[in-house]
Amino acid sequence: MTHTFTIAIDGPAGAGKGTLARRLADHYRLNLLDTGLTYRAVAHKLLELGLPLDNVSAAETAARQVDLSNLDRTVLSAHAVGEAASKVAVIPTVRRILVEKQREFAKAPPGAVLDGRDIGTVVCPDADIKLYVTASAEVRALRRLAEIESMGGSADFATILADIERRDERDMGRADSPLKPAADAHLLDTSEMAIEAAFLAAMAIVDDVLAKRSKA
Repeated sequence: MTHTFTIAIDGPAGAGKGTLARRLADHYRLNLLDTGLTYRAVAHKLLELGLPLDNVSAAETAARQVDLSNLDRTVLSAHAVGEAASKVAVIPTVRRILVEKQREFAKAPPGAVLDGRDIGTVVCPDADIKLYVTASAEVRALRRLAEIESMGGSADFATILADIERRDERDMGRADSPLKPAADAHLLDTSEMAIEAAFLAAMAIVDDVLAKRSKA
């Protein structure tokens, strides 16, 4: 990897973009940021302090204090934190503060893979490669159910599906930076794809861009 560049990965919850981002960052030796964790960190702080999720000034303060190098995935992956995060994420000033931090992260050498909801459209509109990873709501619900059961838990498919559809509606319907594919994004529908197949498809896209760049 001789050039600093950015891979932007967007898509709804459960489509596989997080796993794909980790695989690509590892393969190409790039920095990695799950931008969803930055919103979860804000939500976690508000929950920790017992403050309402619509307390704008407290959310702004929490956003300014987020340390991108110290995001505890284990703590921030809790379901309640995720639910709270999608409510905090609709606050425009919080988004602006976190987007600025995310952009700074993307500029650091040797380059970065960022995954989230608005990377290719808002955070890094000039990213070298943009991927939009999606899958049907039903498939994503089944994956979530399998994940819960693999950890010894139990859940109801219909409840998970309704939760995913609510989050999609919130993410796609918000006025500020709604979830949508960038006009120049490569679409990857993983509904009938294992992660290995999705990784190989994404790698082919990246390698093609790198090959063209090396000839330029």
